[in-house]
Amino acid sequence: MALPAPLRGVIPPVCTPLDPHGEVDTASLARLVTHLLDGGVHGLFALGSTSEVAYLTDAQRATALETVVKTADGRVPVLAGVIDTTTPRVLDHAAAAAALGADALVATAPFYTRTHPREIAAHFRRLRAEAGLPVFAYDIPMAVHGKLPLSLVHELAEDGTLAGLKDSSGDEGALRRLLVGLGGRTARGRGPAPAFSVLTGSELTVDAALLAGADGVVPGLGNVDPAGYVRLYEAARAGDWAGAAAEQERLVGLFSMTGIGPEDEMGRSSAALGSFKAALWLLGVIGHQATAFPQIPLGEEAVSDVGRRLTAAGLPPVRRARTGDAR
Repeated sequence: MALPAPLRGVIPPVCTPLDPHGEVDTASLARLVTHLLDGGVHGLFALGSTSEVAYLTDAQRATALETVVKTADGRVPVLAGVIDTTTPRVLDHAAAAAALGADALVATAPFYTRTHPREIAAHFRRLRAEAGLPVFAYDIPMAVHGKLPLSLVHELAEDGTLAGLKDSSGDEGALRRLLVGLGGRTARGRGPAPAFSVLTGSELTVDAALLAGADGVVPGLGNVDPAGYVRLYEAARAGDWAGAAAEQERLVGLFSMTGIGPEDEMGRSSAALGSFKAALWLLGVIGHQATAFPQIPLGEEAVSDVGRRLTAAGLPPVRRARTGDAR
């Protein structure tokens, strides 16, 4: 479908349900996409960090993206992550994503080796030129050695290389400076890059980002409660900042599930992704809680805790925690 310019709203990074053998559970993924669409989301981001893209083989990436595109059936845009270490590898993923029907691409700067801003600019320009689809930059310093310079983002926005930015830097000051440089909340859309979309990746400060002029949010927690983020977004768009803040506070409480996994037993990614999948399993959306190897699954006690937090947030589970389902 035609991509709105700028893209706005709630665009969750879609989890990739796995079966006990570590393969993509396409039936569960289709149910998850339906769950997100029923929640009113404005787009879908397949093959992002919350999708466990770094753990998936090329064949698994293709299976997951094809399932998301087919289930969405043109109702909302589908953004495909083409995240990899070097430009040639990213271009290969981009060609596959285009063939499978993605509406836009999401890419980081090259990583593993350190790159100069000129090299990063060349990377994004070649991707835009050769892929033939709109490109969103994914600013995630923890994965690529550094933050995208604001001057580079402005340059690539103004010359049309980038259609937007997903900011997962955690640097709220830099996000605010970017938005001010693009015209600020009252003038967004009339500045030097009117079609450029700024999306926050921080689930916990969405109301503040929207107040500053962000166009939307890419919330991992949106897999669990898409309707909550849509309510937050719609309240902000209507100027109901008190209502937006109240919804944000409820979601902050729900997000606490990501810290349930014991820090001395598992990585923070395992804990966060495990909590999202446990929540989706408890809600009856997906068939298994499995996370990609070698991530460590949540234990029964932690899954029960996820269930309690779902209930407290007004999302009562339909299943009870049990052992033996996490893998």
